Amino acid sequence: MNLRLIGIGAGVLIILSLPLAGAIAGPDFAGQGDGKGGGLLSSLGLSHASGAPDGARPAGRPARPGPAEQPRTDSRCGPELSAPQGLEAQTCVLESAGQTWGRSYYRNTSGRALDAVLTVMGPAGRTVQIRCAVGTGDEPGLCETPRADSAGAPEDYSAVAEFAVPDEEGRLLLRSGSNSPGPGEG
Repeated sequence: MNLRLIGIGAGVLIILSLPLAGAIAGPDFAGQGDGKGGGLLSSLGLSHASGAPDGARPAGRPARPGPAEQPRTDSRCGPELSAPQGLEAQTCVLESAGQTWGRSYYRNTSGRALDAVLTVMGPAGRTVQIRCAVGTGDEPGLCETPRADSAGAPEDYSAVAEFAVPDEEGRLLLRSGSNSPGPGEG
């Protein structure tokens, strides 16, 4: 191996890691005395910039609002499924802040555009359905229903996505469900 090339690579790695090291170290390393608080964790709202307990901050240092706290999102997903034509999908029911919705992740390498219908079924016959155009390519995509106020327990909901050829016959290529048994289950 060429030792000069290894040395140059190591130098570049060190130079590129310095800004990250400064952000993680916080105000004692990067931003000392600049009033910004510094630190990667504090900038992400994961710790207090001052290291002080909740609600306390050092004198002379202004309060900095962190990112808004996001509510927790719970999901129940079926298994990842694939069709021989080059389609992969996984469908989930999601719940957060009193709302429930469905989402289907897919990858379509079939070489042709497809249609998808995603249906979320809830308690008391509640149903939400949406149609999605599924483009081709190796990049993953998603189809998602609008969020609706939850009307029961999360396990009272299920979602099904059906992927079909957009022609007169609408040949079904794949059906993916949130409550489908996974490998080794029923």
